[in-house]
Amino acid sequence: MRFEGTSDYVVTDDLKVAVNAAVLLRRPLLVKGEPGTGKTVLAQEIAKAVGAPLIEWNVKSTTKAHQGLYEYDAVARLRDGQLGDARVHDISNYIRKGKLWEAFTSPALPVLLIDEIDKADIEFPNDLLQELDRMAFHVYETGETIQAVERPIVVITSNNEKDLPDAFLRRCFFHYIKFPDRETMQEIIDVHFPGIQKILVGKALDIFYEIRDVPGLKKKPSTSELLDWLKLLLAEDMPLDVLQSKDPTKAIPPLHGALLKNEQDVMMFERLAFMARRKV
Repeated sequence: MRFEGTSDYVVTDDLKVAVNAAVLLRRPLLVKGEPGTGKTVLAQEIAKAVGAPLIEWNVKSTTKAHQGLYEYDAVARLRDGQLGDARVHDISNYIRKGKLWEAFTSPALPVLLIDEIDKADIEFPNDLLQELDRMAFHVYETGETIQAVERPIVVITSNNEKDLPDAFLRRCFFHYIKFPDRETMQEIIDVHFPGIQKILVGKALDIFYEIRDVPGLKKKPSTSELLDWLKLLLAEDMPLDVLQSKDPTKAIPPLHGALLKNEQDVMMFERLAFMARRKV
């Protein structure tokens, strides 16, 4: 199979190369990049493009690696034993399959998404090394070994919140999704808003990239936030002259809550507007 993107997802040439290389090597594809650059959506679009089932494992700060394999519910078995339930004689009734188990035993070759791996404890990636390498694990309670018939397509995303262990990185094919340049961003907008007025998009992109270039910004607006902002501008039927205004005293863009997501950045733009008013 070769991934060439989909009608709903604009993919750059270097990302195509990364996806296809990882699939060919059957190595997990580790994708890093700013939040909102389409890392999670990438796995969904790969599954759509190749007609594969998607299995999603959304990692949290409390997630442990063994939960991706299986969990043994000893408490439920003890309770059933006290109640005289016949189910207790078969320990497999208390084994809960994890996402890796689902992926290894899927009837069709699946795409397994391990989303935001950097949210978990630093030991989380290390605890998955052997399983991702061998595509197999042992279930101690039942004595069985779960082995993947065919290595699934694995996509692992990270927001770069913490460094991942070298031993884990060696087992992955790595790709960093750069923030889209203006031309690529225009293609993304055309996919989501076909037929949108070019002048509106042009002025919106001017403002968007100007905001991202402001030094000291705590959180730069992402692609997904730009799309939200455009959707609001269209819904509110925002006049073009509001966006085209070069008045420095109006430093904060209209409907800025879609782009600026913390009070520090909003206050920075308010200070810029205040300083501009003092100069007038």
